[in-house]
Amino acid sequence: MRPIPRVALRPYVCTSCRHGIGSNQRRFGTQPGQKPDIYDVVVVGAGPAGLSLLASLRASPITSKLRVALIESQDLRKAQSWKMESDQFSNRCSSLTPSSVSFLRDIGAWEHLALERVQKYQGMQVWDGETGSRISFDWSGETSAFEELRTVATMAENTNIVSGLLRRIAASGDENMTLFSNTTVVSIENGSDLQACGGPDLSAWPVLSVKPTGPASEGKSPSRIAARLLVGADGINSPVRSFANIPADGWDYNRHGVVATLALGDLPTPPIRESMRTAYQRFLPDLGGPIALLPLPDNHASLVWSTTPTNAAYLKSLPTPAFIAMINAAFRLSMTDLNYMMGMQQYTESTHEDELTWRVRNTPLPSQTPPPVIGLQTSTLASFPLRFRHADQYISPRLALVGDAAHVIHPLAGQGLNLGLGDVAALSRTIEYAVSHGMDIGDLLTLERYSSERYFTNSKVMGACDLLHKMYTVPGQNPISWARSAGLTILDKLPFAKSFLMKNAEGY
Repeated sequence: MRPIPRVALRPYVCTSCRHGIGSNQRRFGTQPGQKPDIYDVVVVGAGPAGLSLLASLRASPITSKLRVALIESQDLRKAQSWKMESDQFSNRCSSLTPSSVSFLRDIGAWEHLALERVQKYQGMQVWDGETGSRISFDWSGETSAFEELRTVATMAENTNIVSGLLRRIAASGDENMTLFSNTTVVSIENGSDLQACGGPDLSAWPVLSVKPTGPASEGKSPSRIAARLLVGADGINSPVRSFANIPADGWDYNRHGVVATLALGDLPTPPIRESMRTAYQRFLPDLGGPIALLPLPDNHASLVWSTTPTNAAYLKSLPTPAFIAMINAAFRLSMTDLNYMMGMQQYTESTHEDELTWRVRNTPLPSQTPPPVIGLQTSTLASFPLRFRHADQYISPRLALVGDAAHVIHPLAGQGLNLGLGDVAALSRTIEYAVSHGMDIGDLLTLERYSSERYFTNSKVMGACDLLHKMYTVPGQNPISWARSAGLTILDKLPFAKSFLMKNAEGY
């Protein structure tokens, strides 16, 4: 890791007391010696990571008295009151590991989610579209026929998680907490030593200038708040990370993730256990990445198809019946057939369906074939670029990064949000430890506890996912495809090895 950066101050002299103060006071026209509003913890970003940190701090008796603030540019009231019809689902869903669900339970947030909209699944089928090698993940080897199968993961819409966290935060009361909704961060700068002006020494503290958005805010001057600890939960282009001069290294995959909410038909034969739900993932090297079908309630599923930008654009251009046919083909047909169907330029509404029907009749189907897709929630069809980013460090004096501000990962293993919640759990423990031992929560030595716990763990998972992506985007019959095929086949026959992998995955 690179050395911890320190942010340089440009001195500006207060004309009333000739005392050096921060340049941000001149920039925003504040009066000499004016003190910012001081908070113990300021969180920028109201995604699942930022909100879960705030909820965790409010839930702990040790940290509940800290003065905290959260800043978000979107309307938090709208997010809190989010609601959808029972047969409609958002296209941005996350596969939560048991440890992530336990964390949300521990901070009192899980019960505030719309639990009828979440779906556990107890198995996962993964196979190589090129070679046919496969591996299955479930806990059946460690569970008797009379016990309920352990959950592999739980699917939940991100909007449901955000809404539940906001309700949990609201239930904690307003004391010592401020939510800056519909508010943007205009700037972040080092504070000032205001002791000569009757104020505190904030020269090592981040001071944020924040301003409400919308027509009613026109003409208003930004407010200023100082943070004993500033937490960046503000995404891949984090302004908080930029303020701290922390680089984020990485690359773009030249792949897009196509997402949609789907309706499923019934399996030709029911699962061995009627209550069992299964996730399906097939690697398609010729098409640029894997396709995954993840279960949602009432025979719905969330689609994540990683493919090239050209293929993504083509899929989104198809009429609904043709798009559905392509998804069903992706789980059933050979790579040769799929390449042909992906290249069909002149199509009518029935062409892809006819091709699929004819080709399926002449294709031996794998035993792990998922239920057929029979419907598409058209408003949910979208795509987004896939990237790899990792910050050089997660901490700086009085500053910490969590979630996408610290790391962005390929979605093929579904670990993105789980890593972010792992960050939050670790940072919460670090703050609790500091408060209970009388330490400064923003001191660099205090924050090292968080960084040392998370940096290696995240690096390990990110590296594994990146390696998997690279291995499974090499098309054709070659030594790499033979090696990955042999690896899957051998691993599938070693229950103790699969159990080890699953137990490790639970802990992120």
